[in-house]
Amino acid sequence: MRLKHSLLVAPMMVAAMPALAHTGDHAASGLVDGFAHPFGGLDHMLVMVAVGLLAAVLGGRALWAVPASFTSMMLVGGVMGFIGIEIPAVEAGIAFSVIIFGAVLAAEVRCVTSVAMILAGMFAIFHGHAHGAEMPMEAVAGLYCLGFISATILLHGMGLAIGTVLGHRRMIHRWAGAGISIAGVVLSLI
Repeated sequence: MRLKHSLLVAPMMVAAMPALAHTGDHAASGLVDGFAHPFGGLDHMLVMVAVGLLAAVLGGRALWAVPASFTSMMLVGGVMGFIGIEIPAVEAGIAFSVIIFGAVLAAEVRCVTSVAMILAGMFAIFHGHAHGAEMPMEAVAGLYCLGFISATILLHGMGLAIGTVLGHRRMIHRWAGAGISIAGVVLSLI
């Protein structure tokens, strides 16, 4: 019976959060704004899905290690952006990450998990920095970080799911990677 009540109350609480939007300083804005931020840019969404897809292609421990590397280093970059530590060429790093992850998929680069983790972590700092630097002033930092981390995990999960469903259909992985890489080039020119 308690489980039923919990399952009913939780969606009501989540649905009520937007109602707090006009009451001033509140915790919901941090979580909601943080969750929405990765979905606000095609470059963020593409690279996060590509990281999950690459992890699925590599398989084994890469399934969790590559997305975990991206997510944890993105948090580091987010803190750097929030506290004002400058990183040169953040936007170029973000665009380059889309191009590189797409190219790795398109070229069917079969690297070891540790190399994929380093690549993911390195580029994640740029994405995290953008999230942290663009955090709204009224947002609660911890909830904002929880929001963008949750969205990132969801996007990685989408890439993992796509990669798992596609299985060993190498040509589809290659075309997806090529599309991601081309999109990265176009986004860098805009």
